[in-house]
Amino acid sequence: MTRPSTPIATIVPVAALALATGALVGCDGGGSRASIHAVGSSTVYPFAKQVAESFSRSNPDYDSPLIESTGTGGGVQLFCKGVGANTPDMVNASRRMKLSEFETCQERGVEEIIEFQVGLDGIAFASASGGIMLDLSPRIVYEALAANPYGEEQTAETWSDIDPSLPDEPILVYGPPSTSGTRDALKELVLEVGCDTNPAMEALKERDEDEHQAVCTEVRSDGAYIDQGEQDNLIVQKIESNPRSVGVFGFSYLDENDDKVQGLPMNGVDPTYENIASFDYPGARPLYVYVKKAHMRAIPGLDDYLQEWVDNWDADGPLASIGLVSMPAEQKATMRRRVSEGLALTAADLSGEAPAAASADTGAGDSAES
Repeated sequence: MTRPSTPIATIVPVAALALATGALVGCDGGGSRASIHAVGSSTVYPFAKQVAESFSRSNPDYDSPLIESTGTGGGVQLFCKGVGANTPDMVNASRRMKLSEFETCQERGVEEIIEFQVGLDGIAFASASGGIMLDLSPRIVYEALAANPYGEEQTAETWSDIDPSLPDEPILVYGPPSTSGTRDALKELVLEVGCDTNPAMEALKERDEDEHQAVCTEVRSDGAYIDQGEQDNLIVQKIESNPRSVGVFGFSYLDENDDKVQGLPMNGVDPTYENIASFDYPGARPLYVYVKKAHMRAIPGLDDYLQEWVDNWDADGPLASIGLVSMPAEQKATMRRRVSEGLALTAADLSGEAPAAASADTGAGDSAES
């Protein structure tokens, strides 16, 4: 896909875009586009790629979607630049759109936005059935796994080195690689949270975000944390064979293997579907997709791509197999309706002034921006 080298000079009204047929033509003064283009969250990225691959298999006559990992905040900025062929059709988000972002979209001609939640991001810590039992917290996990906890040398060798109430057993954790969305969730939902329990780290974040990111999310490489690749089933096998070890993987694998492994509580809360769905268990948040309704009228296959999300997000579907936590049935019904009817988001939805039934999916975890 070739993008124009110059930015949009004038934002074309949505009504004018509705006249386009088959592709976005003439909306930006620089060509047209027939493929779906999505930007946004690195956490949603692997799920969106899976949906794109499924879409391409089901719809070989359409161009393959382009999915880019830009981060939620950066993706929303790109999304809100306007309408036209050199702007994205969609943004994937690991938090809900802010009211200020919605207002920026409106000011720049992105007047109708479809919002739907695609599921929950849930990670689980587990050990073999009858194996080591740990009552974890983000602070404990961070101090155990960080390469340089709080910027200092990593010296912890056993769990009791972190907290005397924990077993005097070697720290041995099998987990996902740096390329995995589950690893991203581990960093953002657990490691950073644990790191920021230290006031000095909060101050560092204000002073130098890059250094804060490195100190808070770099995982130790001395053998206490072992990268097991993208195969979560291999992690299950590893911890099953070593009762003193701990595994980190998508909640769906814990659920699938509950006869072999046991979930470890976090802040005293067990990793169950209900606790993840209610956000009582740390490490859970809603994941969203935002779509320009105007582009729905112009980009071939965009409506089918959205339907592909719906067809893949069930608890026994392909997305669950790579870590997505499925929404409760009532929530999914609401989201299906949003997709099928193209219901547009309003400022009242985001400000909390909409009726409860209309804003029931607000959820928690709105501060994360990966």
